[in-house]
Amino acid sequence: MKTTQTAIDAFLAPRRLAIAGVSRDPKKFGFIAFKELREKGFEVLPINPNAETIDGIKCYPSVASLPEGVESLLLVTPRNQTAGVIREALEKKIPHLWIQQMAESKEALELAENKSVSLIYKECILMHTLPVKSIHRFHRAIKGFFGLLPK
Repeated sequence: MKTTQTAIDAFLAPRRLAIAGVSRDPKKFGFIAFKELREKGFEVLPINPNAETIDGIKCYPSVASLPEGVESLLLVTPRNQTAGVIREALEKKIPHLWIQQMAESKEALELAENKSVSLIYKECILMHTLPVKSIHRFHRAIKGFFGLLPK
């Protein structure tokens, strides 16, 4: 399944998303994505079983504990945890899943690809949320130059 711009637009449209794997460490990608998406106006629900809050925002211990109505889930989990989070998301009937680069596993992709969900992977969310900042702007320009951005 190839990622399309339509799938990316549908994932981002609600402006509300959950992130599984948000770190308390401000140097880790999970925290960076959490913070940057909030700065861009998204309502972000962090998921981390080891934290009650992150950056002053209520944290959820699992996908199952999320409130109803969450339509988009970004996974920035370690590869060995991604399939388990995908299972929870499928049980919760979350329709839009984005597995951040480096979080995918063969098992996770197989679980999600055969279900009626929109799945994005092999893409960095920070290259697709406007305005694109820092190194992500450079990466986006390079992918665009070579025609590798989703169409």
